[in-house]
Amino acid sequence: MTAVVKSGASKRGSKAKSHDDLAVASRVLRVEADGIRALAHGLGDGFVQAIDILVQCTGRIVVTGMGKNSHIGRKIAATLASTGSPALFVHPAEASHGDLGMIAAGDAVLALSNSGGTPELAAIIGHTRRFRIPLVAITAGAASALAEAADVTLLLPQADEACPLGLAPTTSTTMTLALGDALAIALLQRRGFSSSDFQILHPGGQLGRRLLKVADIMHGGADVPLVPPAASIKETVLAMTAKGFGCAGIVDEAGRLVGIITDGDLRRHWSDNSQTAADVMTRHPKTIRPQALAQEALAMMNITERPFTALFVVEDEQPIGIIHMHDCLRAGVA
Repeated sequence: MTAVVKSGASKRGSKAKSHDDLAVASRVLRVEADGIRALAHGLGDGFVQAIDILVQCTGRIVVTGMGKNSHIGRKIAATLASTGSPALFVHPAEASHGDLGMIAAGDAVLALSNSGGTPELAAIIGHTRRFRIPLVAITAGAASALAEAADVTLLLPQADEACPLGLAPTTSTTMTLALGDALAIALLQRRGFSSSDFQILHPGGQLGRRLLKVADIMHGGADVPLVPPAASIKETVLAMTAKGFGCAGIVDEAGRLVGIITDGDLRRHWSDNSQTAADVMTRHPKTIRPQALAQEALAMMNITERPFTALFVVEDEQPIGIIHMHDCLRAGVA
């Protein structure tokens, strides 16, 4: 947004306020960064024990927290779920009114409370102890009721809130969120969660498009333009025209891809109709595997030395499909 300042005095006042605003913002970020650094330095065996508990969970990781931690908890639950650890958020105020039924045997609970004395958490804490549901706590209250009840407590370091009044949760919630991210990524690596798994959980948006595989958008079966080495130029042209990819693959008797003919190859050899596909083809064509990312295929076709528009998809030397540059563009791969 552009502001129009009409007087010199107003400009001077605006500059002073801008300086103050930037100073405040810089201080907040430094204070919160200091808190995260202290958190990182304080990690120990408790973090590993928490990962052991959460990775062994056969149900869902139930995240809970009150106030600002309810918002942080929802984000942590979403991050866990999107990185291979099924999770949901249960609001502690709703838990004692029936939502305790959402926490079942096989689940594990991740409870967030800076003080550790949030009264609304009592019902969930009691539920986990009664039914032997593992409880991991994130709190700054080492001697709190939550820390005492938990199977594993991840202690937040004592750090100043960025709020000048020391009241609004800022540094504490930032540390909690960062620790939640650390748990999610450690679980991702412990589970061996791959980019393929990530794509399954993120089919929409730019992430999904970036992780599309060649096999997801290639043409296969009868759509693949293939001719034998002995095919005439006329037969090759007919095959290329029928499929519309501007090229044809040459396969030997064993079904292996041994060459490729493009429109350019045909133009260069058009005067000699006595030639066969084997005479005209380019041997050892560039190919791609079906499990490669579509982005990789597009990058191969866009090579600056000699760009081309189609790639044969090969598995065990057998052409099983073809992918065109337009397929990548239509799928939003760029």
